[in-house]
Amino acid sequence: MVEQLGLRAVIYARFSTDMQSDASIDDQIRSCRDYATRQGLTVVGTYSDRAVSGASLMRSGIQKLLRDGRSGAFDVVISEGLDRLSRNQADIAQIFQSFLFAEITIETVSEGAISEMHIGLKGTMNALFLKDLAIKTRRGLKGRALAGKSAGGLTYGYNVVHKIAANGEPIRGDRTINTEEAVVVKRIYSDYAKGISPKMIAEALNVEGVPGPQGGQWGASTIHGNRERGTGILNNQLYIGRQFWNRLRYVKDPQTGKRVSRLNAEADWVITDVPDLQIIPHDLWEAVRQRQGALKSKGTSVPVWDRRRPRTLFSGLMECGYCGSGFSKIQKDSFGCSAARNKGEAVCTNKRLIKQTELEARVLDALANNLMDPEAVKVFCEAYTAERNWLAATTTNNRAGIEKELVTTKRDHAKLVDAIIAGVPADQVKDKMIALDDRRKDLEAQLAAADNSLAPVRLHPKMSETYRERVAALIRGLGESEGMEEAREAIRGLIEKIVLTPRADAPSLTIDLYGALASLLMLATGAPTHQVARMALGAQNAKSSAGAEFQDVDNIGELVLVAGVGFEPTTFRL
Repeated sequence: MVEQLGLRAVIYARFSTDMQSDASIDDQIRSCRDYATRQGLTVVGTYSDRAVSGASLMRSGIQKLLRDGRSGAFDVVISEGLDRLSRNQADIAQIFQSFLFAEITIETVSEGAISEMHIGLKGTMNALFLKDLAIKTRRGLKGRALAGKSAGGLTYGYNVVHKIAANGEPIRGDRTINTEEAVVVKRIYSDYAKGISPKMIAEALNVEGVPGPQGGQWGASTIHGNRERGTGILNNQLYIGRQFWNRLRYVKDPQTGKRVSRLNAEADWVITDVPDLQIIPHDLWEAVRQRQGALKSKGTSVPVWDRRRPRTLFSGLMECGYCGSGFSKIQKDSFGCSAARNKGEAVCTNKRLIKQTELEARVLDALANNLMDPEAVKVFCEAYTAERNWLAATTTNNRAGIEKELVTTKRDHAKLVDAIIAGVPADQVKDKMIALDDRRKDLEAQLAAADNSLAPVRLHPKMSETYRERVAALIRGLGESEGMEEAREAIRGLIEKIVLTPRADAPSLTIDLYGALASLLMLATGAPTHQVARMALGAQNAKSSAGAEFQDVDNIGELVLVAGVGFEPTTFRL
């Protein structure tokens, strides 16, 4: 391979299931540094992810690598193999395209310079490896489950037993009862059988400072779980000496990267008797089952633990002003603080409710009539226009000097090329050529930025009128079957959050509405409704994606990117 003089390189390393050694990161970096030395590359940084699967891009190291790549921090990415970057075909193609756009090359110790052919062939091979690894892993876990050992995860009430075999290998999967936690489990079963609700049980445990299964606080759902899926303290048959494995399978949502559980067919379950692990007597277990069987949602045949409430217009946007927890349906038509209801006064004392109809009416009225106040919009537009004009004037004054320096830089670079052709050794002029080329790129970037800054400003104080008209249309759209979902998501996208705080002078709640400035401006400047809705959905999955949606919306894109990092949300108290 031809030596690549003066290029800035970074190293990426990762280990996961197939390389369970922290030292492997250092080994990979060492191998990549040796490769960089052989190719004449200058290593300017390293990135790594430890004990993280290569099947997902939800890794801090790879995400930082992609961000820094977009900012032009390096020219080459070096990794031990393409599978270290990702084993997912779609992800590795995305990484390749991102770096290709940023004019960054990928090189690996095992494959050399990476091209489209490598992406296709190696991506397929890595995907097959992941599938084969999953099959082998499940085969091993099934063997453990059949032997009565843990096949993954640790249930509350038990401790892991650490043993070493005669050959020095660790013996995995053994457990023993944790006596302190077992007392809590028995108490939960006894209290529930006596008629105490999961919410009250959780509240009592929190008041007494009893740590939850993850070390935090107890919630009602931790206790009642889902009977069909066997989740929750009250539904785990391990407490009566029966271990279930493979009841659920987990698949990864390609859009969010989050795992979603799905119920397997009963024929695929692996059930093993483990009497040594029994905590709850069978008669208490049956008493709990009988009480669960009697509980149904009012007016339906749906069990309480399997109830599914429909998502409301502002679900996920409401926040308690006392503890910061979410607000959710407490009654059929009212919202309340989830933590106060599920975890008790030890966590939050905000027990006040608000009717769904009242909340939605007040928030929609504020969206239509209070946010984007004409006077505030006028001041904003004047300040923004003045700043843009000042920047444009400054850039215009400097443009002539930049163009003159660019001409000189290109001429000097060309002279050095002619000198090499004439016989001057390349190593004598290498550093100067690199410096001139970097300066050329910088000057060209400044000129491009100057051209953009001279674009006309298309903000106008009357955009508040446009905003009001369009919000009114969206609100009308909530009552129409066609376009209702798009209107719903667009309205949600206009809101950063809704904070509900008890009033000291009245038995009601104060509502602080935080408008999402980027979305508000997007709607007010004429962007199509579907773009506002798409931005709202993207912001829920990853906030960093919000700015990207603005790139093609006139020159408002620049403003919104600024708003996303520098401006406080528009706030209004109802």
